[in-house]
Amino acid sequence: MAATTTIERETVIAAPASAILPHLADLHRWVDWSPWEGQDPDLQRTYGGEPGTVGSTYAWKGNRKAGAGDMRVDRIAPHEVDIALRFTAPFKSTSASVFRLDETTGGTRLVWTMTSPVTLMSRVVGVFMDMDELIGGDFERGLANLKRTVEADAH
Repeated sequence: MAATTTIERETVIAAPASAILPHLADLHRWVDWSPWEGQDPDLQRTYGGEPGTVGSTYAWKGNRKAGAGDMRVDRIAPHEVDIALRFTAPFKSTSASVFRLDETTGGTRLVWTMTSPVTLMSRVVGVFMDMDELIGGDFERGLANLKRTVEADAH
């Protein structure tokens, strides 16, 4: 059995990578496009570090649907942003998210990949839910939101 599970989705955004990167690297800007925004109107947010830099953080605590956890920007390169993700509620898990940006005809191809260790809990949940379909759908919504946000800013 695999030691990790990977979920990946992609889109093409009609903008250069340099216009997309700030929306990924600055965790304050995730409220504009994250597929998980709006799950809890009373969500508590805490930010740390210099926005848009390696080591900056975002922590949240919300209702049962939003859960709780934190993210940390681990790497920013001209064509990649790496995020460490840790959930603390409703269950504990860790993941690594990577956003890869590749110039292509018509703009930038953005690939969002999340890799997580396979744990006993993920195996149990996997019996009842297709995690790729569940999380992949969130990624698709987030990428569509990001595309709209970036392309609107470009015009």
